[in-house]
Amino acid sequence: MMLSKDIGIDLGTANVLIYVKGRGVVLNEPSVVTIERDTKKILAVGEDARRMIGRTPGNIVTIRPLRDGVIADFEVTETMLKYFIDRVGGRTWYSRPRILICAPTNITSVEQKSIREAAERSGAREVYLEEEPKAAAIGAGMNIYEPSGNMVIDIGGGTTDVAVISMGDVVTASSLKVAGDKFDEAIIKYIKNKYKLLIGERTAEDIKVNIGTVRPGGSQAEMDIRGRDMVSGLPLTITVSSGEVQEALWDPISSIVLSAKSVLERTPPELSADIIDRGVILTGGGALLNGLDELLSDELRVPVLVAEDPMHCVVKGTGIMLDNLDKVIKKRF
Repeated sequence: MMLSKDIGIDLGTANVLIYVKGRGVVLNEPSVVTIERDTKKILAVGEDARRMIGRTPGNIVTIRPLRDGVIADFEVTETMLKYFIDRVGGRTWYSRPRILICAPTNITSVEQKSIREAAERSGAREVYLEEEPKAAAIGAGMNIYEPSGNMVIDIGGGTTDVAVISMGDVVTASSLKVAGDKFDEAIIKYIKNKYKLLIGERTAEDIKVNIGTVRPGGSQAEMDIRGRDMVSGLPLTITVSSGEVQEALWDPISSIVLSAKSVLERTPPELSADIIDRGVILTGGGALLNGLDELLSDELRVPVLVAEDPMHCVVKGTGIMLDNLDKVIKKRF
C-alpha cells in the first residue's frame, strides 16, 4: 500500500468521507459509533453501527457524535476518527499525516479548536481547517480563485451552508442547522401527527430518499411504511405518498430558501451578475432531493444546477486543496 502523508476529511454529521492523496476517496461511512454504556467499550463504527440504530438493548447505545455540523461528543468523535484513519492506512509508527478537515462556515473558535484537537489526537502531524462551502465549490468543478462570483448551496446532514465565493474567499455566507437530519425529523413529526404512528430515524430516511419531493404536483410515488400505533401500541403498516412528504418538508425547505435569498441580497451587484450567468451549484446529500433545484431556481430567479456526484463534492474539494496546500495554509487556525 502506498504511504501517503496527506489526508482530506469531510467530517460530516451524517457521514465521514476520507480522501488520501494519490488514492482518491477511500472511505465513506456513516458518522455513527455503538458503545457499551457501562464499560464505554466500542462495539461498532460506521455502517456496522448504523445498522444498529434503534435496535440495541438498553446497555448498548448507538451515538452520532456530531450534531448540527459540530462535535457533540468529543471522545467518541476522536475514537471514530482514529478508527477511520487507521482503516485507510493513514497512520503508521513512522509517519503521521497532514490532515485537512472541512467545517461549517459559522462555527465558533471553541468548536474549531475541538475539531482540530480531535484530529491531532487521532494521529495528525499538522491540521488545517477549511470552510465547507469552499471545498464543495472546488469539488463541484468551480474555479473559485478567479475574481468572479460563484454561489454554492451545500446541504449536508447537520447543516446547510450557502456561500458566494470570489478570489478564493467567502464573500457572503450563511450556515443554518437545517439539513438532512431536520428533513427526517419533519417526516417523523408529520407521520406522528397525521397517523398517530411512531417511526424511527431509519424509516424516515428511507421515505425521504425513496419518495421525497419538494415539487408541488411532482412525483406521485407511494410507499408502505411500518411503525408503532400510538393508540393500540401495536405494529402497524400504512401507505404514504410523495405529496405528503412534500407537505412534511415544507418548513425546513422554506428555511433553506430564505437563507439563500438573504445571502443573495447581501451579495455585491457585480458578483450577483456573475451568478445569473453561471447559476448556483447544489452540493451535499440534500441536493438529491427531488425537485429542489427547480424550487430554488423559481424562488431565487437564477439557474440552479445539481453538481455531478453531489455527495462527494466536499471530500473531492479537500483532495484538490491538498494539492494546493500553499493556498490553504494562510487560512491555518
